[in-house]
Amino acid sequence: MLKVEDLGDVRVLRLTRPPVNALNQALLEELTAVIWEAPAAGARGLVLTGEADCYCAGLDVRALIACDAAMLTDFLGAFLDCLQALAASTVPVVAAINGHSPAGGAVLALHCDWRVMRDGETRIGLNEVAVGLCPGPLIQAVLTQTVGPRVAARLLTSGALVNAAEALSIGLVDELAPADEVHEVALRWLRSRLDLPSYAYQTTRRMVRADLVALLDEVTGPGRRAALDALQRDWLHPETRTTLEALLLRRASGR
Repeated sequence: MLKVEDLGDVRVLRLTRPPVNALNQALLEELTAVIWEAPAAGARGLVLTGEADCYCAGLDVRALIACDAAMLTDFLGAFLDCLQALAASTVPVVAAINGHSPAGGAVLALHCDWRVMRDGETRIGLNEVAVGLCPGPLIQAVLTQTVGPRVAARLLTSGALVNAAEALSIGLVDELAPADEVHEVALRWLRSRLDLPSYAYQTTRRMVRADLVALLDEVTGPGRRAALDALQRDWLHPETRTTLEALLLRRASGR
């Protein structure tokens, strides 16, 4: 489900869970472990991307619908742990967004240092409302840090998925690249940071990411129980389940 490739001191983490690299609990736990372990293995930077033409479709809705309350808590806890690993990584992480990135896929990218997206009609966004979910205060806070309060409010309340050009214009992503150059552009950005004086760069990076790390430390530490209770409440809401089940039926019928 996760392919790891070392390019010198850069480690590429490639989601490989066909057909759309949806995140189940096992993949989240594997990704979290690999992110934490990477610096000790000699990695000075990470690239997070997807297999073929797909980045990440977010959390595996079919797996989540099948969870009881206790299983759901474990699954969503694994998601929070993965976000913390990305936010608190001691080495820079660049998202090479090589395909569509809705919901949880966009959330993964938001926790990286830099986002390079495939140009064209590739879509990204926080579309939770459109499928009956509340994004929650953590996602609101992280998105607001990235694009500002007004744009974040519009994106969250509309559940809109935006194309690459709009994502760049509002600051949701940082660079665009042709489909066959996304990986190369992501590596170029990472190399440009690794070429900087190490002490100055790392100290400054910790400073500018401190607010993000603090948010994740809270929801995975003292505020974990409250965060998981809120997530569980939203996922188990009758309207949410009805909407998600209808979504799965549409997908199964190809509509």
